Amino acid sequence: MTLQPVILCGGSGTRLWPLSRERYPKQLLPLDGERTLLQDTALRAGAPGLTIAAPLIVCNEEYRFLTAEQLRQIDVQPASLLLEPMGRNTAPALALAALAAGAADPVLLVMPSDHVIRDTAAFRDAVALGAAHADAGAVVTFGITPDKPETGYGYIRTGAALAGGAARTLDRFVEKPDAATAEGYLASGDYLWNAGIFMMKASVALALLKRFRPDIEAASRTAYERGAADHDFYRVDKTAFAACPSDSIDYAIMEPLAAGEPRVAPAVVVPLDAGWSDVGAWDALWQVAAKDADGNVSRGDVLLQDTQDSLVFAETRMVSCLGMKDVVVVETCDAVMVVAKDRTQDVKRIVAHLKANKRPEAENHRKVYRPWGYYDSIDAGSRFQVKRIVVNPGASLSLQMHHHRAEHWIVVSGTARVTCGENILLLSENQSTYIPLGTTHRLENPGKLPLEMIEVQSGSYLGEDDIVRFEDTYGRK
Repeated sequence: MTLQPVILCGGSGTRLWPLSRERYPKQLLPLDGERTLLQDTALRAGAPGLTIAAPLIVCNEEYRFLTAEQLRQIDVQPASLLLEPMGRNTAPALALAALAAGAADPVLLVMPSDHVIRDTAAFRDAVALGAAHADAGAVVTFGITPDKPETGYGYIRTGAALAGGAARTLDRFVEKPDAATAEGYLASGDYLWNAGIFMMKASVALALLKRFRPDIEAASRTAYERGAADHDFYRVDKTAFAACPSDSIDYAIMEPLAAGEPRVAPAVVVPLDAGWSDVGAWDALWQVAAKDADGNVSRGDVLLQDTQDSLVFAETRMVSCLGMKDVVVVETCDAVMVVAKDRTQDVKRIVAHLKANKRPEAENHRKVYRPWGYYDSIDAGSRFQVKRIVVNPGASLSLQMHHHRAEHWIVVSGTARVTCGENILLLSENQSTYIPLGTTHRLENPGKLPLEMIEVQSGSYLGEDDIVRFEDTYGRK
């Protein structure tokens, strides 16, 4: 049996602002160790006794290069990076992955990319159990064994026990309960948290979507079949995918499957007790992270005095707390957030306010990653902006032009090949050049070491959308 991991890389993680941003979501962050949540997800995908295929990644095209680079760092070569031009929830993402899996019809292990699972061995054992049912035609979901009456998760009510292990029939899905109902669920022993992890054969996934949501199946199929390969990525057709309804696997497949008679496929629940968390908010991260003797979780240059049961992250400077309890403090180079730990679910209100006021802190960090490297906007004012630019060895920016700004480039380290109009010149450390407004130009790093530069922009408009691309290695023209 071949197991095909499918990793879903959507979502924005707004409740983990300011570390998580719309264009740098939480799966790309190392929240629970040295590796990012995406990297941990890719490395845990497996099961004893099964052949594990290279993963299929369904990813928003906004952060495709970051996703590919993080997988490269852990030596994971995906079978395909399927790019969604816009978010349409998990059911269309499942359809795209099932279509990409092809005629081999493997068992799909469909996982969010942004969860924490402490016990990898327990997870893989549960996957092996689920795979046996999925290979026989069942649809398998994983239910987390609850340890408290949680009101923030949906629940799964289990039915009769199945032979050959801990798996049970799926009785029904239940929405997030109130506190009293959650207490009853916990006491009954018949309810599990819905983890959003599924297994089924690719053909079963497409057949169920065609039965329950033919509109999603048809639109996803059209988008996939009209798509095209783009370097290491596969771009689905934007127009067709935009017409696809948005829905989750839970609503599109699992709920009608559990409720429907006669059932078109067996619905199975595998209990999972593996230290799982969806890290949906800062208090959830505090719960699963290692704590000091006072119950604090800290990272970076943090000084705590008479402080208990708090989470304090410092990225760029020293952060000190005195006489605090049950707070979350997160510092980045462009934002500081302080919130009571029992109010962390409301951080999304801050993000909504930032978006409504068109604040850049909602979308990007000050340091913005690009396929060629990154830039850090270190200063700005009326009619000027200063950026630190780092270009990876062998990489180049697009051949481009600006209507509203001129640029001054100063090489700090490395070697720059600069195209400016009809001229091409090489610059080394401490050398500089000037790019006049309206001049076609390109920056390249021909060396084997990173190129670091300071760029000073001046002009009437300095937005990133003042770029006219003529040629681009990364398909952004």
